[in-house]
Amino acid sequence: MARYTGPKSRIDRRFGEAIIGSEKVLSKRNFPPGQHGNNRRRKTSEYGVMLAEKQKAKYTYGVLEKQFRNMFEKAARTSGITGEILLQNLESRLDNVVYRLGIAPSRAAARQLVNHKHIVVDGKVVSIPSYSVKAGQIVGVREKSKSLEVIAAALAGFNHSKYPWIEWDESQKAGKFLHKPERADIPENIKEQLIVELYSK
Repeated sequence: MARYTGPKSRIDRRFGEAIIGSEKVLSKRNFPPGQHGNNRRRKTSEYGVMLAEKQKAKYTYGVLEKQFRNMFEKAARTSGITGEILLQNLESRLDNVVYRLGIAPSRAAARQLVNHKHIVVDGKVVSIPSYSVKAGQIVGVREKSKSLEVIAAALAGFNHSKYPWIEWDESQKAGKFLHKPERADIPENIKEQLIVELYSK
């Protein structure tokens, strides 16, 4: 699947927060990228604000436009608050669950681990990052991959209690996906209602 491979700092500077990179670059250059980034003072339109929120969500979870649109339409067909359901579905993606479990230091790294068949779901290898993890399923590291340095480094000192919807078993290097997270528990700074309004236009 295609994905964004450009400079992470460019995306972070566009939105003014560390979305896919680190906060270090923002402390040095906290203005938008580009030749005139430091001089831009234009007021963003209402549509521009909504579009930026959608783009932020896409970059945060590493989802491209068509896939994101499909996820929104699926959320809209489900009974409940569409914006919250959308975020819950994004949080249920296998690459995101691997990231939340601390097995990988970033979602991009988690996606790579899944693609390279290092991750198992209920004991079976799953190599599809967009796979939707269901409540009660156990996501873990494949037996022969448990000694990988990148996984050991990511797990070292990781605080699993930050995410109450998952339960980590250190001895098995696996975590149980208890349920979809409540909106209040999802730490991402995304105003999902703006995304709903954008697609409703």
